[in-house]
Amino acid sequence: MSQPQNVGIKALEIYVPSRIVNQAELEKHDGVAAGKYTIGLGQTNMAFVDDREDIYSFALTAVSRLLKNNNIDPASIGRIEVGTETLLDKSKSVKSVLMQLFGENSNIEGVDNVNACYGGTNALFNAVNWVEGRSWDGRNAIVVAGDIALYAKGAARPTGGAGCVAMLIGPDAPLVLDNVHGSYFEHAYDFYKPDLTSEYPYVDGHYSLTCYTKALDKAYAAYNARAEKVGLFKDSDKKGADRFDYSAFHVPTCKLVTKSYARLLYNDYLNDKSLYEGQVPEEVAAVSYDASLTDKTVEKTFLGIAKAQSAERMAPSLQGPTNTGNMYTASVYASLISLLTFVPTDKLQGKRISLFSYGSGLASTLFSLTVKGDISDIVKACDFKAKLDNRTTETPVDYEAATELREKAHLKKNFEPQGDLKHIKEGVYYLTNIDDMFRRKYEIKQ
Repeated sequence: MSQPQNVGIKALEIYVPSRIVNQAELEKHDGVAAGKYTIGLGQTNMAFVDDREDIYSFALTAVSRLLKNNNIDPASIGRIEVGTETLLDKSKSVKSVLMQLFGENSNIEGVDNVNACYGGTNALFNAVNWVEGRSWDGRNAIVVAGDIALYAKGAARPTGGAGCVAMLIGPDAPLVLDNVHGSYFEHAYDFYKPDLTSEYPYVDGHYSLTCYTKALDKAYAAYNARAEKVGLFKDSDKKGADRFDYSAFHVPTCKLVTKSYARLLYNDYLNDKSLYEGQVPEEVAAVSYDASLTDKTVEKTFLGIAKAQSAERMAPSLQGPTNTGNMYTASVYASLISLLTFVPTDKLQGKRISLFSYGSGLASTLFSLTVKGDISDIVKACDFKAKLDNRTTETPVDYEAATELREKAHLKKNFEPQGDLKHIKEGVYYLTNIDDMFRRKYEIKQ
């Protein structure tokens, strides 16, 4: 068997729940200043679910639709990798639940990957490495990334969200992963979930933002060093962030991502002080690196410098996330799908897209892919815009009621969900009951 070429993403599917709460309405309900969530965080709507849906139902829905919408033979899949932090079991994997979709094909490798919002990226790298490795058997892989992001009442609650992405990985793909990664890992308690009796995390919000920014800086530097070593850009005259035609990020909030794109340009400036001549004040040039992580003058200066190219190269990636909220492991891939959806496909041909993946605790990688083929079928099958448009806006009271149902359902056995099935759309899996041994049963809405 010949060495596989152009390994990457061959098909995409995204599941977004049918219900959203408007962030402006949530501001009123929470009694905070107008614009705190919509302008301060850059969020428009937040997806949510009640006790009828969980990570198993999300993954079943996304993968079953990936198979159906792309006419994929279940026998053609040799590996499934899942990334999630929405855990239902300390032993049994989400991947094992997905096996019921593959009939007699039980020869499928892969399990789950867990590290906050980074698990989906680890799953993707595992799948690509398998296809490119010596144990590959000629079949494709599927990567699943999905989560339900939910917070206790308070400042972090509007940064929630929900969704799931499934990707078909294999050779001769139109979205080809470049052979360069830049990673940064560190021990940090910025966001973690040590209390298994609750869905809610422990979050040090300001510290987590600093961790994200530092991780971006370090991963970008590692990417640049590796790219230089392997000659990824040897045929290009472009420098720094200009080497990326488009960019997608993990999206805790859209405002953070807007700042993060500008941060790439700040890093370019640190490497070459002749850049942006006349645009960088002396006081910015004098700021130490550690101080720059939270310095508002640095932030404001480079937001201004980056404004035009950010609007063209990065903003399309946020049209989805601002309307779904944070999908945790699926977030950066929802951003990619948003970019592919809201930028005309002819403009993407031959273009390089950077992706920054971050998971608290912490794990991060900056990597890139190149569009080397027609992606119109991928975008059409995904149908992301229609999914965003075809949802129901609920009140903040409805959102809180759904959240309370999830709280009551957590860790229950001998349990039947109370959520109304009218919120489940055709083709979506949902939980029907949990028996006295915690075994969960699902049906698909017809």
